[in-house]
Amino acid sequence: MNQDINIQHDPDDKQFFITIDGTRAYLAYMDLGKKTLDIYRTFVPNALRGKGLAAKLTEHALQFAHDKGYEVIPSCSYVERYMQRQKKLRTRQP
Repeated sequence: MNQDINIQHDPDDKQFFITIDGTRAYLAYMDLGKKTLDIYRTFVPNALRGKGLAAKLTEHALQFAHDKGYEVIPSCSYVERYMQRQKKLRTRQP
């Protein structure tokens, strides 16, 4: 995929999303209050899979949470695995 990825945030629907050729991939969350986000779903349609979009959405959402001082509950299994992989990578670095 050679085009720039434009991740958008819809705070009313509590989603981060990417639309490519009319097809939408998204990450959904709930704001639980007390500076806590529950990321409960990522969805990438078949036509957009294999392009790293779920990882880009997850990275963007986690950066948003970090910037706002939110704690994240990863109810989505993909997000949970992503966070575990990132933690392992950070612990391996000198």
